[in-house]
Amino acid sequence: MQRSQWLAVFTGAIAILLGVGYLVLVQILDSRGEMIPAPIGILLSCFPNQL
Repeated sequence: MQRSQWLAVFTGAIAILLGVGYLVLVQILDSRGEMIPAPIGILLSCFPNQL
């Protein structure tokens, strides 16, 4: 194989690893359960002049 072919295979493998890593990260974060926002009263008491 020529150098350009090795480079294409290498970058393709990195892209696949990044994609699989992203999917694993999303699955881990999704398995933690529903994301519930903080109660609005707590936010208002922390930042009274912002709203």
